[in-house]
Amino acid sequence: MLRGFHAELKRVALFTTLCIGFGLANGSVLVTLLLGCTLYIFWMLWQIRQLDLWLNQRKKSPPPEASGIWSDIFESIYRLQKRQEKESDRVRQVLNRVQETTGALPDAVLLLDSRGNIDWWNPAAERLFAFEKTDQGQPLVNYVRNPKFVAYMENQDYRQPLDLPASRNKDQRLQFQVTRYGQNERLVVARDITSLHKLGQMRKDFVANVSHELRTPLTVLKGYLETLADADDKPEAWQKPLAQMQQQCSRMHMLVNDLIALSVLETEVNPERHQPVALYPLLNRLIDETHSVAKQPRNLVLNCADDIAILGVEKELQSAFGNLITNAIKYTPNTSTITVNARKDQYGLQVEVADNGPGIDAKHLPRLTERFYRVDDSRNSATGGTGLGLAIVKHALSRHDARLDISSQVAKGSSFTCHFPKQRLLQITPQ
Repeated sequence: MLRGFHAELKRVALFTTLCIGFGLANGSVLVTLLLGCTLYIFWMLWQIRQLDLWLNQRKKSPPPEASGIWSDIFESIYRLQKRQEKESDRVRQVLNRVQETTGALPDAVLLLDSRGNIDWWNPAAERLFAFEKTDQGQPLVNYVRNPKFVAYMENQDYRQPLDLPASRNKDQRLQFQVTRYGQNERLVVARDITSLHKLGQMRKDFVANVSHELRTPLTVLKGYLETLADADDKPEAWQKPLAQMQQQCSRMHMLVNDLIALSVLETEVNPERHQPVALYPLLNRLIDETHSVAKQPRNLVLNCADDIAILGVEKELQSAFGNLITNAIKYTPNTSTITVNARKDQYGLQVEVADNGPGIDAKHLPRLTERFYRVDDSRNSATGGTGLGLAIVKHALSRHDARLDISSQVAKGSSFTCHFPKQRLLQITPQ
């Protein structure tokens, strides 16, 4: 640009000098200068016209011939055009590649704008939701009308995927995963998990059936073992084997009962059974029962107002809180103090079972609610547990719209906190 500008200045200076020379020669310097300026302006307008014609032509061609500053302007614009064409080609190739990739995906992929309207979808989404071209720009909730999905999109809490039956086929199960990007645009991935859902249901049915089938023979076996153990004329060599068989039979019986309880929590639907459950009497009764069956009574402290109630199923709440209290007793020394705290907060209600026992290493905490998961050191089979207690707690709480938070520090103790939402919290008049 500098060379072109300097060349133009040199041209103006030379042209002005020539005009002055001609003006001096003919005795009309001013008229000659005005005529020269008019010619220069017409020349500039002609160059602007050339630029306008070149820019507006449909088929891009090399810039027209020019000199001075106009040569640099044409060349600069031409280079920008070429750069833009290359960038456009690159973006087009990337978009084509993305469309080819998403087109090959078996999962439905949709792009939503900031208002939740559909911007784009891949072929899998077109097949799954039967989209047509006219559906572009329509809200996604018009095609997935399940109230849970509508609430999921409105709440905009996408930390966990959402599983739902398909709108067009109730036997089909879909999992929706939403990711935000850009200016509150959203990427929605809908995955067909019908096979996984059926496998999970088959697993639940298998566990439930096997558990029920095992209960009767275990009861018979346990009865005969107790009869043999109580016999006065049994050989002394049988005492230890019989005691071990009784212990393992009792352990198997506990495992079957826990599996049945877990199966019921996973499969049974019982919203109509939810009733107000007074919290203080429930927790106080659990503590008394625990004291009566514990081999070594512990120091159990209950902090709970007597006017708090939870909307739920008493049997399931008893199972959840009872497992937490029992675990605290099983896995802490005799000298430990176990505290049960129930307190309201701005979100609802917290029921905490805390102890000052040995604690749990942080690496185990994310997996404690898995079935049969055990911490190698303190939580082993010698305690007599089944490894299903916290899984039962998790499922019982989820049926009450609640969640379980676990915090622990080695050598300082553990805390298991049940968080209930406000809609589950009730106020009652103490009797």
